Amino acid sequence: MKRDAWIFGVSGAVFGVLVGWIIGTQRGTAPAATPPPATAQQAPAAKNSAPPVDTQRAGDLEQQANARPTDAAVRSELANLYFDARRFDLAIPWYQAALKLEPKNVNVSTDLAVSYYSTNEFDRALKQIDVSLAIDARHVKTLLNQGIIRAFGKNDLAGAAESWQKVVAIAPNSPEARIAREGLEGIKSRHGEAAPGAKGRGGLEPRP
Repeated sequence: MKRDAWIFGVSGAVFGVLVGWIIGTQRGTAPAATPPPATAQQAPAAKNSAPPVDTQRAGDLEQQANARPTDAAVRSELANLYFDARRFDLAIPWYQAALKLEPKNVNVSTDLAVSYYSTNEFDRALKQIDVSLAIDARHVKTLLNQGIIRAFGKNDLAGAAESWQKVVAIAPNSPEARIAREGLEGIKSRHGEAAPGAKGRGGLEPRP
């Protein structure tokens, strides 16, 4: 996935605070004011830190897409351009177009899910995550993002813990697992107990 996981820029301290915020405001539904997508997107800086859209490049890519109606790659590239500028509303239709041409591209599918989340379409984001996991059930970046969407979009901490535990079990030494452990620890520290189903500080132990 070009984006990798969209919270790699979030430090453990910041991520723990965000998880703690959700626990502190826990309701039956997601809080009215969820943390802004920019907080979880790549580097957790202010929205103004996003680069402006390269309009010339976007125009060139759109011309290429129009000239090559079966080229999924150019559509993905254009979607990525908008994603990086945090113009998720513009990225979404191009990810959708790319996915129609390459429906088994798990990376594009998950980037589309993140874009849905970033426009506050939480249920749609989770449905798209399900599409990604139907392609590859062990795709750790997708599982990591699933946990984030569950936590910050739906206030589903048990579901988030389940996703993050899978990340730790599948790829215990990966950057994704490090972030997943931070999320699990954030839940644990606020509850004063282990996150649902977790074993020790690091979440699930690796499967044999």
